[in-house]
Amino acid sequence: MKSTVETLSPTRVKLAIEVPFDELKPSLQKAYREIGAQVQVPGFRRGKIPAAVIDQRVGRGAVLNEAVQEAIPQQILAAVQEHDVKTLGRPEVEITEFGDNEPLKFTAEVDVRPAITVPDLSTISVTVPAVEIGDNEIDEQINGLRERFATLKSVDRPAAEGDYVQLDLKATVDGVEVPGGSATNISHEVGSKQLLPGLDEVLVGLVAGADANFTTQLVGGDFAGRDAEVDVTVRSVKDKQLPEVDDDFAQMASEFDTLEELRGDLRERLTKVKKVEQIYAARDEALKQLVEAADIPAPEGVVKDEVEGRKQAMTDQLERIGATLQDYLSSEDKTEEQIDQELTEAAQEGVRIQLLLDTIADAEDVQVSDDEFGHEIVHRAQRAQMQPQQYYDQLVQSGAAAAVFGDVRRGKALASVMEQVEMKDSEGTVLTLDDLRAASEDEHAGHNH
Repeated sequence: MKSTVETLSPTRVKLAIEVPFDELKPSLQKAYREIGAQVQVPGFRRGKIPAAVIDQRVGRGAVLNEAVQEAIPQQILAAVQEHDVKTLGRPEVEITEFGDNEPLKFTAEVDVRPAITVPDLSTISVTVPAVEIGDNEIDEQINGLRERFATLKSVDRPAAEGDYVQLDLKATVDGVEVPGGSATNISHEVGSKQLLPGLDEVLVGLVAGADANFTTQLVGGDFAGRDAEVDVTVRSVKDKQLPEVDDDFAQMASEFDTLEELRGDLRERLTKVKKVEQIYAARDEALKQLVEAADIPAPEGVVKDEVEGRKQAMTDQLERIGATLQDYLSSEDKTEEQIDQELTEAAQEGVRIQLLLDTIADAEDVQVSDDEFGHEIVHRAQRAQMQPQQYYDQLVQSGAAAAVFGDVRRGKALASVMEQVEMKDSEGTVLTLDDLRAASEDEHAGHNH
């Protein structure tokens, strides 16, 4: 095999490869074996069919084609090793010349890792806002608790927004009852828009025992898109009563004896959450500065694959909830071009950060132990609700194990970055990775009891 490499841009090269026909023979034999195992010819045992018979039956061209498809990845790998090219993503292959008993000539364009000069990490300094907890934020938490401990009390007055009513519903189209369109004695918060469109408007002002009817457009079922007449009967009107905020409330809603202690605990918890967010903000800012300082280009092929992957994931997610990309675009008031642009910018940023962290991992010779890799597999398996071994086997089969390994290695490089750059808040307090570990551990401990 002969090969040359041409640099198209700092992130892309073109390999030109020529393979003598003799070197394709092993691939050709394999192709005959594989095709021979798939076809049936009367008089021959499967897998024992001579090449000449396969040529007649399937055509020599099909065999050559299969052989070439098998040979190309191996030849690219050999050329990449020979020229010490650090490839990223998938190569785009174009066969330029090939015939029976002729050399195979093809080109492969592939993204490569650009040469990156990482600035001295200790020269990077980031400042993020200091953590502040306003009384209003504590009040919000207290109000959330009050809602959880609210009681409903029957009242003898017309229903208003925010009240709860017990009601019966019956929907008909042209006098025919709609399947699933009736319900008895259900609880509904007036104004919450949780049930049929138009219902909340007629409920306001009704007293217990009152009837009303209204027209609504049905969205699902056999009568989708048709107007239905809905009869509604109010059985009772209840007022939501929130508990007074005092020491009794603290004792009911928490493990504390006084309101003062409850507020103090809420402040402490909020502070921890915000401290974690603060350090993540410092991390993101440090990465942004490093990517800019190192002037890292984003390889277009890798970005394109990443955008396609993200878009597919988005479409799948929408499909699961029964929506389309068009629905999403109209709800967000965006065009597909705008979404593509946003995905592209996010993918470029992500790829640049990966390249930066890979370069730092190489420079610092970051190693990943079996333990660390295993820990990550267990963690991901839990998130996917699978057994670790089963999850790992799937990763290996899909060829994604190396990517997970790369993620772990980049994570270690990122921790190293956070230990070396200067991170502080606007009050001059130095932030460290230890603060994050402590806050996260407290956070976990807080969830457990």
